[in-house]
Amino acid sequence: MVYGYPLHFHLTPGQTHDSSVFDVLLVGADGELIDDSGRPFAWPVALAGDKGYRADWIDQYLLELGIKPVIPCKDSDHREARPVPFDREAYRQRSIVECLIGWLKESRRIFSRFEKTAKNFGGMLKMAFIQQYLRYTS
Repeated sequence: MVYGYPLHFHLTPGQTHDSSVFDVLLVGADGELIDDSGRPFAWPVALAGDKGYRADWIDQYLLELGIKPVIPCKDSDHREARPVPFDREAYRQRSIVECLIGWLKESRRIFSRFEKTAKNFGGMLKMAFIQQYLRYTS
């Protein structure tokens, strides 16, 4: 997401935990917008997530990609064992993601999931993303 505009999404069944497809989502966002030199147009310097994304493999994966993980520790974790200290100030910018989700939920068709198939629901999400981008350009 760049300044609150989505780059990519990945649909999963309702019982799938978000963190299990974290790498798929990040790789998908990599190929969505490519500049003239063939590099990603938007690539994060830091990536924030809630406590559900707190896993050693996610920290390691992000660090290998040159992205700073901004994920708070669970109550049972020890902050000293983390490879990167938690940046509370950067985490406050996570509200941009929450605002995007709130905006999506304002779309009644998406919020109440009128579309029953994943293909049609994904199409409605893309339409909502296009609508958001058109507001940005006008």
